[in-house]
Amino acid sequence: MCFLRRPGAPASWIWWRMLRQVLRRGLQSFCHRLGLCVSRHPVFFLTVPAVLTITFGLSALNRFQPEGDLERLVAPSHSLAKIERSLASSLFPLDQSKSQLYSDLHTPGRYGRVILLSPPGDNILLQAEGILQTHRAVLEMKVNHKGYNYTFSHLCVLRNQDKKCVLDDIISVLEDLRQAAVSNKTTARVQVRYPNTKLKDGRNSFIGHQLGGVVEVPNSKDQRVKSARAIQITYYLQTYGSATQDLIGEKWENEFCKLMRKLQEEHQDLQLYSLASFSLWRDFHKISILARSKVLVSLVLILTTATLSSSMKDCLRSKPFLGLLGVLTVCISIITAAGIFFITDGKYNSTLLGIPFFAMGHGTKGVFELLSGWRRTKENLPFKDRIADAYSDVMVTYTMTSSLYFITFGMGASPFTNIEAVKVFCQNMCVSILLNYFYIFSFFGSCLVFAGQLEQNRYHSIFCCKIPSAEYLDRKPVWFQTVMSDGHQQTSHHETNPYQHHFIQHFLREHYNEWITNIYVKPFVVILYLIYASFSFMGCLQISDGANIINLLASDSPSVSYATVQQKYFSNYSPVIGFYVYEPLEYWNSSVQEDLRRLCSGFTAVSWVEQYYQYLKVSNISASNKSDFISVLQSSFLKKPEFQHFRNDIIFSKAGDENNIIASRLYLVARTSRDKQKEVIEVLEKLRPLSLSKSIRFIVFNPSFVFMDHYSLSVTVPVLIAGFGVLLVLILTFFLVIHPLGNFWLILSVTSIELGVLGLMTLWNVDMDCISILCLIYTLNFAIDHCAPLLYTFVLATEHTRTQCIKSSLQEHGTAILQNVTSFLIGLVPLLFVPSNLTFTLFKCLLLTGGCTLLHCFVILPVFLTFFPPSKKHHKKKKRAKRKEREEIECIEIQENPDHVTTV
Repeated sequence: MCFLRRPGAPASWIWWRMLRQVLRRGLQSFCHRLGLCVSRHPVFFLTVPAVLTITFGLSALNRFQPEGDLERLVAPSHSLAKIERSLASSLFPLDQSKSQLYSDLHTPGRYGRVILLSPPGDNILLQAEGILQTHRAVLEMKVNHKGYNYTFSHLCVLRNQDKKCVLDDIISVLEDLRQAAVSNKTTARVQVRYPNTKLKDGRNSFIGHQLGGVVEVPNSKDQRVKSARAIQITYYLQTYGSATQDLIGEKWENEFCKLMRKLQEEHQDLQLYSLASFSLWRDFHKISILARSKVLVSLVLILTTATLSSSMKDCLRSKPFLGLLGVLTVCISIITAAGIFFITDGKYNSTLLGIPFFAMGHGTKGVFELLSGWRRTKENLPFKDRIADAYSDVMVTYTMTSSLYFITFGMGASPFTNIEAVKVFCQNMCVSILLNYFYIFSFFGSCLVFAGQLEQNRYHSIFCCKIPSAEYLDRKPVWFQTVMSDGHQQTSHHETNPYQHHFIQHFLREHYNEWITNIYVKPFVVILYLIYASFSFMGCLQISDGANIINLLASDSPSVSYATVQQKYFSNYSPVIGFYVYEPLEYWNSSVQEDLRRLCSGFTAVSWVEQYYQYLKVSNISASNKSDFISVLQSSFLKKPEFQHFRNDIIFSKAGDENNIIASRLYLVARTSRDKQKEVIEVLEKLRPLSLSKSIRFIVFNPSFVFMDHYSLSVTVPVLIAGFGVLLVLILTFFLVIHPLGNFWLILSVTSIELGVLGLMTLWNVDMDCISILCLIYTLNFAIDHCAPLLYTFVLATEHTRTQCIKSSLQEHGTAILQNVTSFLIGLVPLLFVPSNLTFTLFKCLLLTGGCTLLHCFVILPVFLTFFPPSKKHHKKKKRAKRKEREEIECIEIQENPDHVTTV
């Protein structure tokens, strides 16, 4: 091997060039030997993957187990909210206080919840009797376990003061309204206020989450209710931590949902929407059940597309079965990966539904590239040498792109990823990529060997029979000639590549390449890219996080219906935020009282402190020191029936004869709008810094915070890490790859596609949740997978002009790119018919991924590469120098042998 130094070129440049050449030729040599090995032992490379698939596939069926903990899956694994939950639970057990810590969908433990909705224009408060009948039916409902009947009274959460079941205060309001109706009094006598109302026992109760669609009396200073549309009632069950208690609770919840469906049929004047603790998990897992048939349809569509796109009129060189077997190769690699996942005690969840589509997009790219590589080999070579040449031509690039897949998804599976669903997906994707690569060069390579042997022996590509001679065909009917023709008549004597007759190759060579490189088309492509970039940038400025768990559920599920009604009629107030003061505080001090008022300003507070201050003021009692404050609190205030429930909110300690308040809690509720979740996150981010800056040490907690806490950061970290990993790898290999400018253009292309998908999916109302983040990681790799071969072929091309180089690149790789992206996009169509936001997100993101990649490979890059470097002038100078040298040699030969000229 000899390298000539260009005049003026630095020595370091020569060494880098030598290193690149050595690495490239080393990889090509390795892949060439791998191809020879596969071609010599095809049965072995066919059998081993098949045995692995059968072994692991059967184990996948036996060990299949769904993930049951939705919080572990979609909530951030490491968050301050979980620490706050542990601290709050150590002070005030959450199981006893979950009725006060109202949360829309994330109530801890077992429970049953129902929304009763009246028809438009009706007042649901006038139907108190019907609602109470539903309530009594729930209380009397029985579940049987080992011969014992259990009712709600056996399973409910009990109040500390009287050991009765904890019930929503709206029940007391409805009973007052029913009694007023029985005694022929008008309901105006029972004054219901909103959101705080006074109950019969004298307590002030917050019913903002129990009464919805409220219309207040005009000009009412005390916020009296004129009418309401909806009532929400929750039945909390006790959780002792025992498996038996949990099983009984699960049975009660199932019976509760059945009862609600039965009562809905009986009460046509009310609409009933029920929810239980298992509802979210059930409707999340339901997506996989709904998507089974659609995934099979998707597989059939991909098989059909791959088979048709691999076919030709030439019955000898057509490879329909190779397209079919290529897709099946990817399928069995996915089955093997699933078996390995379940053997290692993995649990299935519905987010893994995207793995078949992700693996198929990468696997079929290798299949089509290998098939194109076979078609580029010389037909006069033995089929084993053709296999080796195809491997050395294709597998180098495919190895690099598979490595980048493994790196990016490996980073997504790293400890830096804070969402368990993303981590589990990335782990499975890494295994799928490794198996995909192994199965492509082994199983599919063996299929290619057998197909090549049939072609060399002139067997029909479909019927596997010997192709008759041209003389024999001439004597047969036209249909027989069409079926058995090997393209001999269509191929002229000067054509060296019969595969040029493939319909995609013919279209690109004869029509598309000339059109896209036309000088009049280029301005329109530049305008198109500016429009694309503008919309992408506009979308990137409007990104919103998708912490709403409803986006991961089946669209027609009861949970989504419930959440929709809840959001419509009960969105005026945020979930109840527990405000925990976890250290002794001088509550009698006026400055402390002022700090508490300032912290609670802007909230509707359910506070023993506020009620106690008001009690002292009304009773004209002075409690300006510690002993008086605590003495009146214990001996007078907390013994009043209307204030007894505040005993659960204060922790006293006794040191000798002196009592101290070591911790206490109060509840805050913020006024919200329809975009409740975003506003709750803002409230959380506002309160937390105050806990560090103020003299009062406190924490704030609600069960929904576990799902919302830094969710946007948790979901964006994986794609940032993956993008950084890809960028780092491409930069570090800048001087080790085929050509540095190839990496430069690849970085620009991948960045453009990634930002385009991110911006356009935002404009398409896709939030940043775990599914869209996984799709963005995949977009990085999908773009590299398709752009890298095109760009590297372009930078290495030796034609005179950039236009000729891009034509050559499209002619070499355009067929495989178009085959793969078309199969990929057609396979996504069945996802549209799965009624789920998760699959809609998957469809939108992957459609944009395929569309943007196709746009760049066939429209943007072919035009922009004709404007910008690398220049092809030095290739033209080299060819001129070679031609001049050749002419000089001929002149010398003529001068030395003039008789030869005379003879000629």
